[in-house]
Amino acid sequence: MTQLPTYTLERFFNAPPSLVWRTWTEPELLATWYGPGVETIVHRLDVKPGGLWLNEMRWGENGFFQRMEFTEVDAPNRLVCLMAHADAEWNVVGNPRQADWPRVLLTEVDFVEEGAGTRMTLTWTPHEASEAERSCFAAAVAGLDQGWGAGMDLLEALLKELAAEVST
Repeated sequence: MTQLPTYTLERFFNAPPSLVWRTWTEPELLATWYGPGVETIVHRLDVKPGGLWLNEMRWGENGFFQRMEFTEVDAPNRLVCLMAHADAEWNVVGNPRQADWPRVLLTEVDFVEEGAGTRMTLTWTPHEASEAERSCFAAAVAGLDQGWGAGMDLLEALLKELAAEVST
């Protein structure tokens, strides 16, 4: 079997896994950091195996929809979902801006307690992808830190804010 191209992002947060978990599983918190620089609208977030996360991202007159189906949920340790672009009826579609982008990405997020904080590791791999989709993803891996990194900066600020609320 061909080795799949993989994107891995690791980030340490000075917050317990239960708090980091909340930022991924509560719609109002998720919308504050996911999709930096755009308006994120969480239409549905049913965090359980087989549950759906239906997401819309808007900027000006532009926007797109995402459909994620959870395949594994182990609170507060691990989330796994199949992430895809969607049409307005939430059907999986190809990326409208990049024809060879993988239709579906396996997204794994692990939250590991480390001292007083959490080491979060996000792994993204093409799921049941064609050779063209795998190649497109492999070519993009080096640039994925830009978007995910900006989101993680927002997540870190949100966690500091939430921790301050808890301690007061």
